[in-house]
Amino acid sequence: MVSFSTPSRGQEPAQSGESPEYALALQRGTQAVIWGLPAVSMIDVRKSAERQLGATYNDIIYFSKPMVSRHGFLTANNDVPYAVTLLSTTDGPVVLDVPPASDKALYYGSAIDAWQVPIVDVGPEGEDRGKGGKYLFLPPGFKGAVPSGYLTQRPKTFHIYVALRPVAINGGTLEEAVEYAKRLRAYPLSQAGDPPPSRYIDAYPKTWDTLPKYDMSYFEGIATLVNEEPVQAKDLVMMGMLSSIGIEKGKTFKPEGDTARALKQSVKLGYDIMMDYFVTPGKALVPWWPGGHWQGPNLSRQQAEEGFPFVTDTELLLDQRAGLYFWATFAPKHLGKGSFYLMGLRDKSGAMLNGTSLYRLHIPKDVPARQFWSAIVYSVRTAGFIPNASKVGIGSLNKAGLKQNDDGTIDLYFGPAAPQGMESNWLPTGEDFFLIFRLYGPEPALFQKTWTLPDVEKVQ
Repeated sequence: MVSFSTPSRGQEPAQSGESPEYALALQRGTQAVIWGLPAVSMIDVRKSAERQLGATYNDIIYFSKPMVSRHGFLTANNDVPYAVTLLSTTDGPVVLDVPPASDKALYYGSAIDAWQVPIVDVGPEGEDRGKGGKYLFLPPGFKGAVPSGYLTQRPKTFHIYVALRPVAINGGTLEEAVEYAKRLRAYPLSQAGDPPPSRYIDAYPKTWDTLPKYDMSYFEGIATLVNEEPVQAKDLVMMGMLSSIGIEKGKTFKPEGDTARALKQSVKLGYDIMMDYFVTPGKALVPWWPGGHWQGPNLSRQQAEEGFPFVTDTELLLDQRAGLYFWATFAPKHLGKGSFYLMGLRDKSGAMLNGTSLYRLHIPKDVPARQFWSAIVYSVRTAGFIPNASKVGIGSLNKAGLKQNDDGTIDLYFGPAAPQGMESNWLPTGEDFFLIFRLYGPEPALFQKTWTLPDVEKVQ
């Protein structure tokens, strides 16, 4: 097949070797991949929970232990357990009943909409201020009476995703944090007078893989989104483009012929574009300290202050949004209060971290983190844990088991094999990777940049 065989309107025809239908589907499909990333990521969380855990709306999915390599999540932590619940206001308002923080455990986390726009933070840094409360989520366009006594939220989508980290404090144990997670409840407002018992599902023993798949299922996720959620004004142009590749509200997505073939290619192109955006300095990530290689998300102060809507008065920040959600989920409504991430993709020389070399990270004695710090290894390919790794992270919560230097500093190692005698301070790689250094309860020295984390150094 070839493009038009004769010039049109004085222009020479394109000679791509493909039909116009293929070219159109390839272009629009690639843009749809980038546009739909935040929502498809959440649909993958929901569908995998249904498929692999048997979970449904209002169930409380918790982890009896921190995650390990069999749990497929975008840059999740393995320091503390999680509590996750999936909500839908399709049939009416829903209540998230959050217990007050105890003297042994509290929550960090947030509720987000179908587009991963943060709705509200939960816990001491959230609207309940750690005192607990009943968060009420109303459907888009809700016109009914709103009862008093609730922390009322008006998201723009029907589907809501909640991920909380129950963190042990004041000498609390993992078991106490897990029991605290199991006090979370969710139920319809219509049943608030006599709430039904919640169903609690322990995801730790399972292989729960939520990682986005860059194949035709990606477009099935977009089709699910279009059929489930209201169309927002910022997405009207994309709705017109999606119809040309067979995605329309109220219709089944069944691409055929050149369109199907082009979409298979476009999802791969979309992935390649986002990967380039992720690894190229100055695009998705920017240096945190001048001249250093630790990075932070390339997000404007205005977006952070507004709660990451990725919309301005003049545009939808499409690339910036994809640049964050290609590797992350569940951004907080207010950045930097509960935790802060430093991204390490390159060593001291500026070279990308690889899976065959051995690296060292020298951690200063006084890390500005009120709660704790951690270093976790992730696959560049998936932004999830390294598959089948014996361990994925190290942090100050297990500091007693680490070898420390005489001055109180700590050296961590990353590579396919541990240096002799340093097994406790080592994390396995085996494929190209990046690091996230997390600070829980970050202190002013981090933001004032009077404290510095040294760059990762290649040992051999």
